[in-house]
Amino acid sequence: MSEWSTQSDEQVFEAFRAEEPGAYRELIERYHDDLLRFLTRMVGDRAAAEDIFQDTFLQVHISSGSFDSSRKFRPWLFTIGANKARDWLRKRNRRKTVELSAPIKKSESGASFVDLLQVDVPSPDAAMDTAERDEMVQRALDQLGPALREVLLLAYFQRLSYAQIAEDLDIPLGTVKSRMHSAVAAFARAWQSVSKGEQSL
Repeated sequence: MSEWSTQSDEQVFEAFRAEEPGAYRELIERYHDDLLRFLTRMVGDRAAAEDIFQDTFLQVHISSGSFDSSRKFRPWLFTIGANKARDWLRKRNRRKTVELSAPIKKSESGASFVDLLQVDVPSPDAAMDTAERDEMVQRALDQLGPALREVLLLAYFQRLSYAQIAEDLDIPLGTVKSRMHSAVAAFARAWQSVSKGEQSL
C-alpha cells in the first residue's frame, strides 16, 4: 500500500507544497488517466493531450502557492487543464472532438453525453448503432462555439455545479447559466438538423 493511499488529494497537494518527496508524483499518477481522457475529449488528439497534460501539471507546480486550500483540488486541476486545452485549440484554430460514447464521470448508469442533455429533440432510430449515433452528436456539437462546448464539458463530463464552473472560470454565475442555456438550445437545434439529414438519406 502506498504511503499516500489514505490521504486525500488536498492532503497530498499540501504535502507537495511542503516539498515532501513523492507527493507531486502521486498527484500526477492519481490523475493521469482521468485528466488525459478529459483533455483528449476536448482536443481530439491524443498526442496533443499528452503535451497539454504535462503543461497542466507544470502550471500546477507554478501556481501551487496561489491555490486556496479551502477548495477542492480536482476542479482546480481540471479547470487548468481546460484552459490549457482551450489555448491549444485557439492557437490552431481547431474544433475539439468529444468521445461521445465514453461513459461520463460519476454516471452510474454509464450514460453517454447526449443521454444527459435533457432537451426536447427526436431520438435516433433504435436500430442505429453507437458509432452512427455518436457521429451525429459530434456533428451537432461541432456547431457550438468553444465557450459553449467548454461549459457543457465541465458540467456534463466533470459534473461541476454552475457555481463551481463560475468560480473556476472566473466568470459570473449568471454568465454560466446563460451559456448553458444557449449551449443546450444550440445543441437542440443542431441535433434536429443532423437528425433530419440522416432520415433523408
